[in-house]
Amino acid sequence: MKLEIKPLMPELAAYYFDFFENRAFTDNSPYRCYCQMYQMTKEQVKAAIDNAEGSDMGRVSRKAAEQQIESGILRGYLAFVDGMAIGWCNANDKANYPIESCTGDRFYAPAEKREKAVVCFEIAPEFRGKGVATALLQRVIDDAKDAGYIAVEGFPVVRDERYEWDSTGPLRLYEKAGFVEVERHDGRVVMRKELKES
Repeated sequence: MKLEIKPLMPELAAYYFDFFENRAFTDNSPYRCYCQMYQMTKEQVKAAIDNAEGSDMGRVSRKAAEQQIESGILRGYLAFVDGMAIGWCNANDKANYPIESCTGDRFYAPAEKREKAVVCFEIAPEFRGKGVATALLQRVIDDAKDAGYIAVEGFPVVRDERYEWDSTGPLRLYEKAGFVEVERHDGRVVMRKELKES
């Protein structure tokens, strides 16, 4: 399998939506989204719903994601095989997340801290267990280091057994990449990798 990883840019939006609409949730996943929620406050979600024509939440979510991709608020990486998007990782400067997202998560840090957050993975079911998430995470680390970031953080949920739809990525994924635990609360672990100069 020849894997290619590309940072999300507006010109890749069609591939992004093709992935989320045709491959991301084909295994009865409990999730249905465009990974736009982490970048939104509760007030922004309410405004998006209030301003929407009709009550189709899928359409509201897609429109929010379209706007976020165009403006550069939603960032991350798409994984491709044979020109088809088969995986996604939401990875962004921590300053691009709200202080508290509509999900209740707090990934924010001021831009001057130069930290990146990895908050979500989605891999097409038939490509899971083949190293796609590992490759995505490594690309985040490499690009963050090249761009002068001081650290990358991930936020896995502690589970007793494997969970097929582990959107935050399993703890072991971060451990393999050299992340260390720096905090733990409510079943979620903050994993951090310092990016030292080589």
